[in-house]
Amino acid sequence: MHTLAKFIYYKLMGWAVNGEFPSYLDKFVIAVVPHTSWWDFPLGIIIRNVWKAEINFVGKKSLFKPPFGWYFRWMGGAPVDRSKKSDTVTATAEVFKTRKVFRLTLAPEGTRKKVSSWKSGFYYIAKKAEVPIVLIAFDFGKKEIKVSKPRWPTADKEADFKTYEAFFEGVVGKVAEYSYSPAK
Repeated sequence: MHTLAKFIYYKLMGWAVNGEFPSYLDKFVIAVVPHTSWWDFPLGIIIRNVWKAEINFVGKKSLFKPPFGWYFRWMGGAPVDRSKKSDTVTATAEVFKTRKVFRLTLAPEGTRKKVSSWKSGFYYIAKKAEVPIVLIAFDFGKKEIKVSKPRWPTADKEADFKTYEAFFEGVVGKVAEYSYSPAK
């Protein structure tokens, strides 16, 4: 899969990578922005094969039951209880404790539509799990995936979010008009 993914990504698609995926780290939260199209998922699958990296996601428990539960686990998924009576941040942070390698991918926008602010779950999951955050931009404008160095969340969420948002400045999603731009 690695060779095929590299051929598709670099030759057929003509994309580049700006930055280095931190494969030396076993646990972190990946914040992917912008999330504007269903094309983001296959692009993510391709790039994780280019990097030969285990990259994970969480989903509601019912997805992991037969007949398709095996597929979601094979794809790197982990079940969490997302019911109203459950604390999803704590449940997700607990998954980090049960895995040797867990690189959780989330889209802070929470939707493929235009937003001017992010959901903060990715930030609080990283804090609770005591893992860094890696920012990854899917920039369809430049045809590149941009990767940040790992960043540890601090006690100042507002300042952290400003630096995170600066990383994504000018990045264009597949559906350009839905690309992220913070509220001024």
